Amino acid sequence: MIRKRLAANGKKKSVCPHGVPDEILKLGGKAMIVFLARLLNMTINNAPIPSGWKRTIVIFIYKGRDRAVVTNYRPVSLTSMVCKQMEYVTAGYLRQVWDTNNWLYEGQHGFRSGYSCEAK
Repeated sequence: MIRKRLAANGKKKSVCPHGVPDEILKLGGKAMIVFLARLLNMTINNAPIPSGWKRTIVIFIYKGRDRAVVTNYRPVSLTSMVCKQMEYVTAGYLRQVWDTNNWLYEGQHGFRSGYSCEAK
């Protein structure tokens, strides 16, 4: 899962709140995947989420029209790429467990891939 996620990341110019460019994770190759897997496993099983992973920088992206109107800006949060990796792996694992054990009822569509939330 981590390899797939890192490969899907494009070349982002943003820097995480901890000051490390996201591209470093991708450039680390196989060594970085092993390191991230171990780090995420240790965090999930033994420790609270590090405070640095919880930091975020909020920037506002101009959407168009009048620049003086606040609603013409969209907030975007820049968060730790390592934390995003952990969220992705955890969510993927939960989805796999739910699907394998058939724990979700047929009408549950809100966060499931391939299921629509639109009324028919």
